Amino acid sequence: MQKVLSTMRKAIQKYNLIQDGDKIAVGVSGGKDSLVLLKALKDFQKFNLYKFDIIAVTIDIYSGNVDYTNLKKFCKDLDVELYIEKTDIQHIVFDLRKEKNPCSLCAKMRRGALNSVCNKLGCNKLALAHHLQDVITTFFMSLIYEGRLSTMMPKSYMSNTQVTLIRPLYLTHEHKIVSASQKMPILKSKCPADQDSKRKDIKEYIERLYSEFPDSKKRIEHAILSPESYNLLNTVYPFKKEED
Repeated sequence: MQKVLSTMRKAIQKYNLIQDGDKIAVGVSGGKDSLVLLKALKDFQKFNLYKFDIIAVTIDIYSGNVDYTNLKKFCKDLDVELYIEKTDIQHIVFDLRKEKNPCSLCAKMRRGALNSVCNKLGCNKLALAHHLQDVITTFFMSLIYEGRLSTMMPKSYMSNTQVTLIRPLYLTHEHKIVSASQKMPILKSKCPADQDSKRKDIKEYIERLYSEFPDSKKRIEHAILSPESYNLLNTVYPFKKEED
């Protein structure tokens, strides 16, 4: 966890993600990334100069048909309040709409639900657990499927809901998260599309690229994260705005 805290602290300072008085809703799906983010933020809350509140928010897309007992205990042990919002997103996306590529719509609906909960609970920020590999994968997805240079931002203001989205794990490698999550009560995904998505295909492509060109990993990270490239992408080729 210390390695995760180190890179998370760096991202918070570099991108000015947290300020005194923030009330942060932490999106918690029950997967490894979100559990590690919640634990890391709780640890960060104890040993830093910022005074902020956090609340765990879970969007239940399965109409209440998921057992969150272990997640509730995890949050209780951390002394973090857990708010669960029940929705019919799975039914709408898969049963009613029968989406062939359901991930985009599902993500959009979950984000909308998270933003609504933020407003309901009086949270001015929403923390999501996207890590460095997610940032790189999104870049390649935009390049290959949309023909544009775009990726996730570490911090985005959503004007419609007046909520600021932050990604504290923006500089954290996935393998550090995997290591930190070993003893956590990870909730197994029930999503029908979990093992069959464009994002999964791109992640596998990137791993093959790294294998064939060993130096490409550091160079790709540098190309996206270096101040020069970052500013160029954000001004000449604006990043896609976050959806409310």
